[in-house]
Amino acid sequence: MRITVNDIAKATKVSQSTVSKVLNNYPKVKESTRLKVLKAIEELNFTPDPIARSMITKKTKTLGLILGDISNPYFAESAKIIIEKAKDLGYDVIISNTNHNDKDLDSAIQTLLNKRVDGLLIASASLHCSQVTELLKAKFPVVLFINLVENDDVNHVVLKNKKGAELAVDHLVELGHRNIAFVSGSFKYSTLYQRYIGYQAALQKHSLPIKQEYVYNEEFINEEFLYKKIYRFVDCSLSSKNAPTAFFTTSDQMAFAVLDAAAKKDIRIPEDISVIGFDDMNLSSNEAIALTTVSQQKERMATLALERLVMLIENGDTVSTPIQLTLEPELIIRRTSGKVKERL
Repeated sequence: MRITVNDIAKATKVSQSTVSKVLNNYPKVKESTRLKVLKAIEELNFTPDPIARSMITKKTKTLGLILGDISNPYFAESAKIIIEKAKDLGYDVIISNTNHNDKDLDSAIQTLLNKRVDGLLIASASLHCSQVTELLKAKFPVVLFINLVENDDVNHVVLKNKKGAELAVDHLVELGHRNIAFVSGSFKYSTLYQRYIGYQAALQKHSLPIKQEYVYNEEFINEEFLYKKIYRFVDCSLSSKNAPTAFFTTSDQMAFAVLDAAAKKDIRIPEDISVIGFDDMNLSSNEAIALTTVSQQKERMATLALERLVMLIENGDTVSTPIQLTLEPELIIRRTSGKVKERL
């Protein structure tokens, strides 16, 4: 049978409230009483009931993590970091997947609230997401990471995405590329839109035209669907008369689709075309791929987002201004970018 607080109280001949004070590290308990209770807890192999404790503390020590698509390695890697670091802080994490769908995001938020999570980390909110605004109005602890919403009061940890895109395009221009294609998912996400703005800004800085036939962006349905669509776009682009000599993609996953399409046409990387991704997920550094990419500082971003959410949960009343952190991008140069090849 499960040992209860009442059992500990009977064994030590103190009140249940005194046992509860010891369990919750209440300071005003006689040291001799505290030691007696702790000894009984150890001898009886007592473990606190998390449901009962949550009813007293109003906390479940559980966080909700909402991702766009767990099949994308970048999201999966971020989730692993958050789960491991949350454990160190005494929290469990429940993951929900939205498949980049606003209705699924709404459902995920409601489901996690019903499970009484103490706070939410959201990585899949679109720019015009109203659900996050409702959470803020209710003063519920929520931190966005990766993506932003149109709300000045939202807590977030994000990257300077425009600057990251400029770093990528500047690198390609320095290598002699002038026909640079841009491959992206939907611009309803702040990250992708800002990367497009950075792409445009870099081309304009170098007095290069923005050619719409070199720009591809597609609404998310799922990663597999988008992968196939990008594959077809790259295949057609490389068959055209004025084919791009370089592709800048807004995720490493999309860059892999470009690499696949090029390989199918026996186009060499980087001798014939250069490819740059964005994210720096673990697979990108594999020696067989060695993808040039822009790092989002994945571990730092995930860790900061988690730590700030826990701070809001535990000290929310003392936080008077929104928590808004913006990280610097870093261009990681590997084998998939090289000098432009002269065409005959």
